Amino acid sequence: MKCPFCGNADTQVKDSRPSDDGAAIRRRRSCPQCNGRFTTFERVQLRELVILKRNGRRTPFDRDKLERSLGIALRKRPVQPEQVELLVSRIVRQLESLGETEIPSSIVGDFIMKALKSVDEVAYVRYASVYKDFRHTGDFAKFLGAEGLDEGSDDTGKA
Repeated sequence: MKCPFCGNADTQVKDSRPSDDGAAIRRRRSCPQCNGRFTTFERVQLRELVILKRNGRRTPFDRDKLERSLGIALRKRPVQPEQVELLVSRIVRQLESLGETEIPSSIVGDFIMKALKSVDEVAYVRYASVYKDFRHTGDFAKFLGAEGLDEGSDDTGKA
């Protein structure tokens, strides 16, 4: 594994342990050249997934991009990083279990929306606002009304 700090191609594994309920292996590594330490994860990949974008372009599936998207939607929300990692793993397993190598981006977006809705409704609406390209406040109102999310007020009158 190449060192992310100095680029040395010869790094050493210092510690390995299961992660994500055994779905991955977490490895602590060190670089003998610069003494940098970093963590890598090894996961089973059933197939190479390709995302078919709305404009017809094809791009390789990027787990890190999925994790960043979820991270942006969940920023400053009461969701632990471990929960985000579990969401990412669940979505990747769903995509792999489709049995297709080319997956429309709309399916990925739908899986993300479903996962976010089960964890945090604010993050769900944040993601939906970008995914569904909201342009006006009325778009939020229509979406919230259609989803039944605007009914959740408590005794203080706050939503």
